Amino acid sequence: MTDPQIAVAMLGIFIFTIMLGFPIAFTLMALGVGFGYYAYFDADRQWRLYDRALTDGADLWTRIETWLGGFFNNRIFDLFVNQTYSVMSNDVLTAVPLFLFMGYVVERANIVDRLFSTLQIAAKRIPGSMAVAALITCALFATATGIVGAVVTLMGLLAFPAMLNARYNTSFASGVICAGGTLGILIPPSIMLIVYAATSGVSIVRLYAGALLPGLLLAGLYVLYVVGRAWLNPKIAPRPPETEEMQVSGFALLWLLITSFFPLAILILSVLGAILFGLATPSEAAAVGALGGLILALAYRALTWQRLQESVYLTVRTSAMVCWLFVGSWTFSSVFSYLGGEQVISDFVTGLDISPIVFLILAQIIIFLLGWPLEWSEIIIIFVPIFLPLLPHFGIDPLFFGILVALNLQTSFLTPPMAMSAYYLKGIAPPQVQLVEIFKGCMPFLGMVILAMALIYVFPGVVYWLPNLVYGR
Repeated sequence: MTDPQIAVAMLGIFIFTIMLGFPIAFTLMALGVGFGYYAYFDADRQWRLYDRALTDGADLWTRIETWLGGFFNNRIFDLFVNQTYSVMSNDVLTAVPLFLFMGYVVERANIVDRLFSTLQIAAKRIPGSMAVAALITCALFATATGIVGAVVTLMGLLAFPAMLNARYNTSFASGVICAGGTLGILIPPSIMLIVYAATSGVSIVRLYAGALLPGLLLAGLYVLYVVGRAWLNPKIAPRPPETEEMQVSGFALLWLLITSFFPLAILILSVLGAILFGLATPSEAAAVGALGGLILALAYRALTWQRLQESVYLTVRTSAMVCWLFVGSWTFSSVFSYLGGEQVISDFVTGLDISPIVFLILAQIIIFLLGWPLEWSEIIIIFVPIFLPLLPHFGIDPLFFGILVALNLQTSFLTPPMAMSAYYLKGIAPPQVQLVEIFKGCMPFLGMVILAMALIYVFPGVVYWLPNLVYGR
């Protein structure tokens, strides 16, 4: 077999292995080191000292020690160490644990129930008011945390039973919670965009500026769909009865907004504004955001030692997962490229003689299909780099491509068989709620994602307007 054929076999073995359920980060590292040992094998370099020991008549123990030294004298081990160091010292990735810590602290600050209740009162005259309040709460809370599972679970415990008690259609209510909970991986400050920036080399501040309007566009489409569906068919989202708690004066509603909505909104806008206007780097802004999350939890009297321990533990665990995925991915991709696998894919795609729009559609379909068995982090770190070298050939801006990918990855949480948002909700939903009902409720929101992607392709100014306004062309 030639080296490029071995590279293609290496990719095939990886896909087959992860389908069997092996841990992806360690699978990448094992395959990278294993195939890298073959790729970088140099007999003269590795066994030079061993041959000299034989010539000098060394004793058995010295020969064994020298043989082991020769075995590990392969450049793949140098590459693996260097990749690990470069990942752990990457300035862009420093923001990941800080944003995660901010999110986990905010999650435990017990402000979501107040926020949902306040928005429900504020939107009580809008059709589907509880669904609208749930979507806005999800969007704001998901933006602060960036952790889809936490948002869907918490809103599933808080808003989902309230909507069912108000006789909302089960599928409709399920789709609202599942779709709203995924917005945090798109709307800045998004951890997914940080990971894409580290993978692609695109400026994170330009990515944040480019993703803001598409994120708000998608959230707006969700709200329009909910309001329109509730207006056309009031039976799926009945207007809740006017309780005593909902009959508040304008000043009382303003006070509720000041104490529940604005603190979290100000925290998010402060962090995002500091990044977009160049007042702080993403890492510095994330550190301030983490401190702001602690202050917010303290102000709501929700900061306990146990919750702080849980936040630190979850932050470390998730950060380690992301970092080791990077180490494994970069080791794997370096060996894959060295063997000629990247060139094989590039020659194949360019040989198809397709237009840029066909390439974009093909790439997005592949990413959409990958979202069935894989999570967003694995797709961004492992598979998106395969497309990045092809972008200059088709004249596609990596910033624009990244925003389309970020939108597309919303679908990975909503499409069966591995719709993680649906499984998160099913885990805490009442027993009578069937998984198929949750899947059914997610489908219209999946259509909204595809519509948003089409609108952005037709009107690319949605992506470029804010970056060009703030930073120039």
